[in-house]
Amino acid sequence: MAFVAITAGKPYVKKDNIAVGDVTGVIGLTGVAQGTIAVTFEEQCILTIVSNMFGEKMEELNEDIADAVGELTNMISGQARRELDEIGKVFKAAIPTVVTGKKHSIRHYGDGPKIAIPFQTDGGNFTIEVCFDR
Repeated sequence: MAFVAITAGKPYVKKDNIAVGDVTGVIGLTGVAQGTIAVTFEEQCILTIVSNMFGEKMEELNEDIADAVGELTNMISGQARRELDEIGKVFKAAIPTVVTGKKHSIRHYGDGPKIAIPFQTDGGNFTIEVCFDR
């Protein structure tokens, strides 16, 4: 849908709450465990993705970009929840929150480790973070 090739990097345990991107969608999850999924995009990455999706060049972070980040966060968490549901792990999701700004904080609602998976695209990078209660 976004017409970008994505390459996954090596997952790692994230030690701080500082976003590696400039705009982040965070969604709370409840069910077999409680926690959050965050999807954080570098500015150029999300501008490229949304430009491709809308068919027009986006040049700055604005309300349309924030809305798109919320929707992409919903879509990513929804796909993950569908796959987990197939193996009997049922989760419900809240409405995503979007935070923007250089070096903003991501507040996860779980107390377990924060697992981060970096992704690269031709337009920039994004990272998915997952954190659940222990």
